[in-house]
Amino acid sequence: MTRHVTVETPEEGVALVTLDRPGALNALTVDVTEQLAEALDRIAADRSVRVVILTGAGRAFCAGLDLNGFGDDDRIEVEGRVGRTMTRQVEIAGLSQRLRDLPQPVIAAVNGPAAGAGLALVCASDVRVAAESAVFAVSFITAGYSACDLGVSWLLPRIMGAGRAHELMLTGRRFGPDEALAGGLVARIVPSAELIESALATARLILANAPLSVEMTKQGMWTALETPSFDASVEYENRQQVFTAMTDDQSEATAAFLGKRPAAFRRR
Repeated sequence: MTRHVTVETPEEGVALVTLDRPGALNALTVDVTEQLAEALDRIAADRSVRVVILTGAGRAFCAGLDLNGFGDDDRIEVEGRVGRTMTRQVEIAGLSQRLRDLPQPVIAAVNGPAAGAGLALVCASDVRVAAESAVFAVSFITAGYSACDLGVSWLLPRIMGAGRAHELMLTGRRFGPDEALAGGLVARIVPSAELIESALATARLILANAPLSVEMTKQGMWTALETPSFDASVEYENRQQVFTAMTDDQSEATAAFLGKRPAAFRRR
């Protein structure tokens, strides 16, 4: 099987995951979907990886689902058209869920077009950095599908606001990095040549914090988006604070701060 997802370690503690099907703008097929899911599952179980950077090879981040063929037609004979379509849907949507549930923070380094499923992967990441060449679009609706797909109906309104998200989802129009920055979708825009280094700079800042504190912060931020009240969020936060306060890494972080030196975390 041709490999369409690569995983590298550009620096200690960082996994660089690249969608590597540049000739098709990194569009998703059954092979790409399965390989990305497998890569994320391996990373989730690898305690040496503390930050993930997700990007695309060539001039695109991910153009979405490959409309020339997903590559699973043979399975229709086994599952039937409706059954296979649902299985396909669950498999693709599972990518967004994996990114959100990953213990490690994910930085999306958006190097070019991110449309449809590509936009969903961007939204499901924790931090997003865009190159000047980045272009975004919901796209599902322009291909004849509902714009509510792969978690975008939940993610995009929470990131960019309901009013802006509704307009983008109903029209499916393309928008550039400046609008993405103004709407809060991306943290910053950088020249294309500086994109990965910019993502690595953010990764280094994250790595400077205690591993368990980072994991619990990611978990707490996503949980807060689903928590129904302020008081419930405070209760959850209280427990996170007490838990992290009992770790050796918390004491080391304080000592390193007061001693004006890098911390030596032991993940305990």
